[in-house]
Amino acid sequence: MNIITVTKENLEQEHICCAISNNSDCQVNAKKSWLAERFDDGLVFKKGDVRGKCFIEYIPAEKAWYPIEADGYMFINCLWISGQFKGMGYSNMFLEECVKDSKEKGKVGLVMLSSKKKMPYLSDSKYLKYKNFEVVDTVGPYYELMCLSFDKNAKKPYFKETVKTLKISEMGFVLYYAYQCPFTAKYVPLIDKIAKSKGIPFRAIRFETTGQAQNAPAPFTSYSLFYNGEFVTHEILSEKKFNKIITEKGM
Repeated sequence: MNIITVTKENLEQEHICCAISNNSDCQVNAKKSWLAERFDDGLVFKKGDVRGKCFIEYIPAEKAWYPIEADGYMFINCLWISGQFKGMGYSNMFLEECVKDSKEKGKVGLVMLSSKKKMPYLSDSKYLKYKNFEVVDTVGPYYELMCLSFDKNAKKPYFKETVKTLKISEMGFVLYYAYQCPFTAKYVPLIDKIAKSKGIPFRAIRFETTGQAQNAPAPFTSYSLFYNGEFVTHEILSEKKFNKIITEKGM
């Protein structure tokens, strides 16, 4: 397998692995627009020349869409190798590419968002620990900030105070999301429609700038749902799963 680096110049011609479809698809449009705006911030998107989810996406931590402090580090937004490519060494290959590139750019280490147990949309902590990442901070029921240091004297990354309580003041359902994950472009409108049809208070807030995302009330800025001020989930919900939550809340 060869590695392709997606840039502004070839973005329109390349498949975006996490949302394979034609360019008129709302998910593809959303993700490609988000990527195009991030390349000037130093974002790197490398993918395999295969038809499937096989890629790594990373960015200087100062420009990452996460409420963290990690000066001098590189933040890995996503390392996704789908099941059909498991066991072929691709995760190691992409991570090694990131390490090499980050060191050449003078970074002091890598940072990723993970969780205590394996969960959808979050990096696998078991794999990261195997690759010598360590947990440097935690928040809420399961979030872990993991770091691979190149410089033992470098300051460890940490979550901002904005996420420490995982609470907001607004009542009803409040969803914070971003097009960093393309699936939000499809699924956010679906649950918004359900809430409106049932007369349930619901507000969706999309992060449109780096500054907004870096001051988010939850670590996972692609998708974080709150209800009556309390954190509910980071998992991008289907209509069925949202209806289940509504039932659980007695609505």
